[in-house]
Amino acid sequence: MERVFAGVGALSALVAVAAGAFGAHALRARLSPELLAAFETGARYQMYHALGLVAVAWAATRWPTPPVRAAGWLFIAGTVLFSGSLYLLALTGTRWLGAVTPLGGLCFLAGWLSVAVGVWGGRG
Repeated sequence: MERVFAGVGALSALVAVAAGAFGAHALRARLSPELLAAFETGARYQMYHALGLVAVAWAATRWPTPPVRAAGWLFIAGTVLFSGSLYLLALTGTRWLGAVTPLGGLCFLAGWLSVAVGVWGGRG
């Protein structure tokens, strides 16, 4: 599982960098400031949680507990829901996608709580 989280985290970081560059260069003239800010927020949170996913991969080797593993899956789900919905909202202007974003945020919060529970309750 550690390799999966490390690999997905690295690929997610790559996509976050590409999205950030795309937003800064290709979208700046095409999107309203509000939609551009939403896109940039998606890229920023994707990078935070890509790095968090790499940290979870390491933590899973030190504290191989179910909550630490759950954190990895929650970070992946959060990235898809939070960042994905913001990217789609910015690119399509479909407002209802904004209702999905908080679900991703809840996944992020639950993931960080899972890391804390798994590390404090872990062996070693």
